[in-house]
Amino acid sequence: MTQTTSTVPAGPAPTPAPEPTHGCARCGKPVAMGVGLCEECNPLGLRDVSASQVHGTVIIAVLVGVAILAIFARLALSGIGPFPVTLTAAAPAGDALAITLTVTNDGSSSGQTTCHVSDPAAQGGSLGAFLLSPKIEPGQTVTFTQTVTGLGAVVRPFTVDCRTP
Repeated sequence: MTQTTSTVPAGPAPTPAPEPTHGCARCGKPVAMGVGLCEECNPLGLRDVSASQVHGTVIIAVLVGVAILAIFARLALSGIGPFPVTLTAAAPAGDALAITLTVTNDGSSSGQTTCHVSDPAAQGGSLGAFLLSPKIEPGQTVTFTQTVTGLGAVVRPFTVDCRTP
């Protein structure tokens, strides 16, 4: 017996998968992963910054930004209030109450305040009502009335607190 061998013609060799790339940080040309700049943008072949350096720089920038915003907010709100308040009247208005407050701005800058009117007898059942005052100039007193539904329609003793921003 004779053995026969068959030969299969060989096709083209499989091409290796292309290496993943991303764009150069400056010009956008494809560069290998782990490399930030192409040879044209980094002709001396200087090392890229490490990830911890980049993250550290970003964290410092965010912290500086927050500090600048805090300083700006402090300067913008300085001199506003305190706001002593008096509950002048509470009258039924249908299924709500018309609350009249007298608020004084004891500060050196004009501003507004949010007053919280609540029922001291309510044990967690009511959040009360929040009233935004009109703009009050320094040393001025303003009386305003707003209708609120969060307190029901029955007049009773209320507590009022106007916070300084």
